[in-house]
Amino acid sequence: MISVVVPVHDEERSVALLHDELSSVLEPLGRPWEVVFVDDGSTDGTFAALTRLHAQYDEVRVVRLRRNFGKAAALQAGFEAAQGDVVVTIDGDLQDDPAEIPRLLAKLDEGFDLVSGWKTKRRDPLTRRIPSRIFNRVTGRLSGLRLHDLNCGLKAYRAEVVHGLRIYGELHRFIPVLAHYRGYRVAELPVNHRPREHGRSRYGMERYVRGFLDLLTVTFMGRYRHRPLHLFGGVGLVLGGVGTLLLVYLTALKLTGEAIGQRPLLTLGVLLVVVGVQLVSLGLVSELVASHHEERTGGRRLEQHVDEILR
Repeated sequence: MISVVVPVHDEERSVALLHDELSSVLEPLGRPWEVVFVDDGSTDGTFAALTRLHAQYDEVRVVRLRRNFGKAAALQAGFEAAQGDVVVTIDGDLQDDPAEIPRLLAKLDEGFDLVSGWKTKRRDPLTRRIPSRIFNRVTGRLSGLRLHDLNCGLKAYRAEVVHGLRIYGELHRFIPVLAHYRGYRVAELPVNHRPREHGRSRYGMERYVRGFLDLLTVTFMGRYRHRPLHLFGGVGLVLGGVGTLLLVYLTALKLTGEAIGQRPLLTLGVLLVVVGVQLVSLGLVSELVASHHEERTGGRRLEQHVDEILR
């Protein structure tokens, strides 16, 4: 079964049109399908429109959140409600083209676990395109996953990918990165992007500030979650090494008869050494915690990482 998850917020005029487009695309595939609309605390008539669709079509399912929790929470709710072995996400504003879904599914059949859309000709203002391009490049460099368009709402997943994720806050932007860190195969496919005809965008520049902060979280959790000493210890060794060099330099000056008691370098050197020792100690404690966690969950984690066993 194909499950299409659609997070919506104040998209009263779009949901029926989107369902019609999805139906015209998915019916010819000859596979069972469902569409899970997640109403993320809409204040207009979106839920009423979804209720009418649910009463009219058997494949329509609706999840209503108590208030506007954000796109990550809406996607998480949709993933938990989805019943298909393949999950497709698409935004409810009609800018993503449902006609691209068969191409995404075909790419999955090539052996990939997640296929992310790439809006090659993005129909958004320049004030959104430029920050998005910078954000994608920085994220690719830090995460190691080079995609042109991380935040494209049109994606296709194997069900095990989304069922193994827990996204919250603003982490929906980094689903491909999180999947990549878990060892899943990620691909990107150019898709058509259409101008917005209904509603308005609710995203501003502040989302990129939050996004860069979340990027630090994702990078730490992905690269250093199971080896925190590599991060804390590495930074600690660098700072401690610089501090030690400063103190050696001041010691040499002291031996030549110069007074060093009032020099700022002495304070800086001692501070760097102390901070370096603290960071190394923090890394060791974190390693102990991570090791204890691995001992308790090692079996379950192995099952999550194994792709295939030939006996």
